Amino acid sequence: MRLLLFNLATDADDPILGFTTRWIHALAQRVEFIHVITMRAGRIDVPENVRVYSVGKEKGYSEPRRAVEFYRLLLRVLREDRIDACFSHMIPIFTILAAPILKARRIPIVTWYAHPSLTWTLKLAHHLSDRMVTSLETAYPYRKDKLVVIGQAIDTDLFAPDGTPPVEPPMILCVGRLSPVKDHPTLLRAAALMRREWGKPFRVVILGGPAGPQDEPYVRSLHRKVEELALQDIVSFHPPVPMTELPNWYRRCTVHVNLTPTGSGDKVAWEAMACGRPCLVANEGFRETLGDYSAILLFRYRDSIDLASKLGSILSLPSSEWEGIGQYLRERVVQLHSLERLVTRLLSVFSEIRGGSV
Repeated sequence: MRLLLFNLATDADDPILGFTTRWIHALAQRVEFIHVITMRAGRIDVPENVRVYSVGKEKGYSEPRRAVEFYRLLLRVLREDRIDACFSHMIPIFTILAAPILKARRIPIVTWYAHPSLTWTLKLAHHLSDRMVTSLETAYPYRKDKLVVIGQAIDTDLFAPDGTPPVEPPMILCVGRLSPVKDHPTLLRAAALMRREWGKPFRVVILGGPAGPQDEPYVRSLHRKVEELALQDIVSFHPPVPMTELPNWYRRCTVHVNLTPTGSGDKVAWEAMACGRPCLVANEGFRETLGDYSAILLFRYRDSIDLASKLGSILSLPSSEWEGIGQYLRERVVQLHSLERLVTRLLSVFSEIRGGSV
C-alpha cells in the first residue's frame, strides 16, 4: 500500500506534536511507501520509505503561498506515484483542499480529528471524507455516521515503567500546554486545600508552555494564582520538553492529573498510565481505560474539593496498592490505546473503504 499522509507538524522534537513521527514510523513498517505533506517541518526523523514535503509554515510563508505549495506538492506526488489512500491527521483544511483532486482519482480519504472544537472546516472535511477516525467517541464533536473509534496510539515501548521509584516528597504532575482549556486553577485550588487539610509534604509540578501568544495572559494568571494562594514553596513550573524526555517525568511522579473536560482525548493522561502511574482525570471519556478504578480516579470537572479529596486518597495508599493501580492502568492502555493497535485498526479502515486487502 502506498499512502499519502497530511500532517499538521512533522518535527521529532516538537513537545506537542512530536508523537506524529512515531506514528509515521509505525505506519511505515506496515505499508510500502508514505508521502507526507506537512504544514510545518522541523527535525525530520523518518524511515527510508517515507518522504516529507513541507508547505513552508516554518519558513514564514503566507497562507496563500502555502496553499499554492500544497497543490504543487500534491500534484507532484500524484504525478510521480500511485496512491492507494490518504490519511489526513488533525488538519481538516488539507482534507478540504485535496478532496476534489483525490475524489476525481478515486483515492479514499480518512481524516483524524480529536478535539472539542466544532468548526466549519471539520464539518466540511467530514462530508468530504470517506471515514472519520478519532481516539474516543466523546472526542469527536460532530456527526457519528462516518466515525470509527480507533484509540489514541500511545507508544507503549517509549512510555513504559523502568523501575524508577517516585520522588519524595510525593510529586503531583500535570503535563500539557498552558491553555485555559487545561483548567490549571482547579489544581492550584486543590493544592491549597491539601496543604491545609492533608497535612503532609507534597509538591506540584506543572510541565508545559503556552501554545502561542494568545495564551500568555493565562500563564501570567497562573503565576498570580500561585502567589495569591501562597503556594510558591509547593508549586513549580517547568518548560515543555521533547517527547522522549517525558517518560522520566512520569516515572518520577506519584500521581498525574489531567483537568481537561469531557469532549477531548488528552494523550498525556494515557502516557502517564502507560508509565505505570495513577492518573486523575475530569474527562468521562477515560472511564473505559480506568476500568475498575474509575470511581477513585475520575473527579468532577472544576471541582477542586473533589480533586483534593481524591489526590489525598491516592497519596495515602500503601505502596503495594498504588503500584497495583499503575500496573492495571498500563495494561489497559496497552490493550486499548497502543500505537500498534491504532495502526492495525487504521489499516483495517483503509482496507474496508478500498474493498480489499491493504
